[in-house]
Amino acid sequence: MPIRTNRGRAAVYRRLWGWPLRSPRHLMGTLVVLAILVTALGIVLPKVVGKPQAKASPTTGPTTSVTTTPPGVAAPVPTANLPTRLSAPLATPTTAAPNGDAVRVAKEWAAAWVNHPAGITSEQWLAQLKPFTTEEYLPVMASVDPANIPATKVTGEPVVGTSYTSSVQLTIPTDGPKLAITVVSTNAGWRVADYDQAS
Repeated sequence: MPIRTNRGRAAVYRRLWGWPLRSPRHLMGTLVVLAILVTALGIVLPKVVGKPQAKASPTTGPTTSVTTTPPGVAAPVPTANLPTRLSAPLATPTTAAPNGDAVRVAKEWAAAWVNHPAGITSEQWLAQLKPFTTEEYLPVMASVDPANIPATKVTGEPVVGTSYTSSVQLTIPTDGPKLAITVVSTNAGWRVADYDQAS
C-alpha cells in the first residue's frame, strides 16, 4: 500500500482537489468562480469563433444572386411545395335526429352510475358501467369513488342537447345533480365517452 506523503505531484493534486472541500466557504467560492468562468466562456467563445459566411460558388453561365441572412435570423422557408398534414379540410359534423340506441345507452349508463349501494367496491361499480363506456374513458372512471356520488336514482327522461351522426350530447336528471353525458358511435356500438355533473 502506498504511503501518502506531503511531497510529490500526488500530494499537490490532493491539496488542489481537496481545497474546495475544506469548508463550506471554500466550496461556495469555488462554485461561484466556476459559474463566472462558464458564463464568460459562453459569451466570449461565440464572438471569437464566429460563423462562416456563405459564399457564392463561381458559375460559368448566367450569374445568380445568393441571399445571405444576418446571423441569428432563420432563413426564409419556401412554402410552395410543402406537403400539408391534412389533404382535405376537416369536415363539419352533420347534425341528425337523436339516435335511439345512443339515448338508450345513455339511460342505462346513468342507471348504472347512480346504482352504488353501501359496501359496493369501485371494481363492482365499474363492471356495471363497462358495457356502456368507451375503453378510453374507463380508466378515467376508475378514479371516481362511488361512495362520493350524491345521486341514488334517475328522476326523469333524457333531454337531448346536440345530436350529430356520430355523437349525441344529452342531460339526464337525477335526485342529485343532472348528468351531462356525451355518447359516441364506436365499432362496438354507442358508448359513453364523457360525462359531467351539472347543478
